[in-house]
Amino acid sequence: MALDGSSPDEVLADLRELRVGDVDWRAGRAFSLTYLATPEALELSERAYAMFAGENALNVAAFPSLRRMQADVLGFVADLFHAPHGWAGFLTSGGTESLLMVCYAARRRRGEVGRPNIVLPTSAHAAFEKACAYFGTESRRVPVRNDWRADVAAMASAIDADTILLVGSAPQYPQGVVDPIAELGEVAAARNIPLHVDSCIGGMVLPFIDPFGSAEHPFDFTVAGVTSISVDLHKYGYAAKGSGVIVYRSRELRDHQTFVTDNWLGGLYGSSGVLGTKSGGPIASSWAMIRHFGRDGYADLARRTRATTLLLAEGISSIEPLFVMTKPDSTLICFGSGDESVPANAVADALRARGWWVDRQGPPATLHMTVSAHHEHVVADFIEALRLSVTDVRSRATAPGSTVGYGTVE
Repeated sequence: MALDGSSPDEVLADLRELRVGDVDWRAGRAFSLTYLATPEALELSERAYAMFAGENALNVAAFPSLRRMQADVLGFVADLFHAPHGWAGFLTSGGTESLLMVCYAARRRRGEVGRPNIVLPTSAHAAFEKACAYFGTESRRVPVRNDWRADVAAMASAIDADTILLVGSAPQYPQGVVDPIAELGEVAAARNIPLHVDSCIGGMVLPFIDPFGSAEHPFDFTVAGVTSISVDLHKYGYAAKGSGVIVYRSRELRDHQTFVTDNWLGGLYGSSGVLGTKSGGPIASSWAMIRHFGRDGYADLARRTRATTLLLAEGISSIEPLFVMTKPDSTLICFGSGDESVPANAVADALRARGWWVDRQGPPATLHMTVSAHHEHVVADFIEALRLSVTDVRSRATAPGSTVGYGTVE
């Protein structure tokens, strides 16, 4: 395809041809990277995005519509997390930017320290490593417990005078379990260290399912030591890609995230995050999804998706030699193989050949599924494809299978 002058019809035809080899996520064939509630919601999200794609949220004085939508979205999320009076927040492009900015804010809040470090479990998201690399901070990883949750006592022992931030996940991504946030909050409060809860993948689910929604296992601002929470609306908020939120317990905490300068000839420049220019598309999509579903709609989606997750986990466990690593706390499944002749990565290859996509991860070598609302219609089909894929791997004595990273640098 020559990248030269082409008509709109030719360009669109080429785009359709280019996507032929992509996984069919709209049909529920991908358990990674994409999220779909209903076809109607997807269409609404895309139309809202297109309406505001050209607006620029760098300066909402020119686009008061974006200011209004941002405020509405932040207020909705803050209410979900029981944010106290005086809370403040920002929209971001998603989880990675959210975690970068939380680490940046923590570093600025502490000022100059000898060797700034962040204490976090080995299960915490890889974006924290990026933040530490960007901001000259030590990533002090602490092994998790046997149940894959954060080891609070070990994390407390890892803290020193230069620790600028503690991290917990709700849930952590690799095995899909929620860290003991209440206990981490006690440590954070006692040591006067900020505690960030990474709920990027769970923040639009946990408030609606027990034992988290009932506060039996609190994970949000009801825990006194929690100072900030992140959630991605382009995950279980079903908004367009590029939609994230950070909520801070106070405006003072949030203000350390901002960057302001007049040290150039163009006037005062202020920015809330890594990005300068930001399309209004993700903001409009987030607002549209919240307006469309509302709290009750999200509650229904979360409960249905949770039920689908448990059905899938049960089905996977029924196939020898596969086993689920641990009962999922929300909507993520991690499973492996108990037979070296049926390597997990080879099973993933066989699934891909049948048109299905699951993530590969490790250590240990396991497969990972992010379950979305629309997967409730494909449970039986997926379990049958998985059963056949295991049979294929067994009968062909295949190689260990290929590895595919969580993210790529192509």
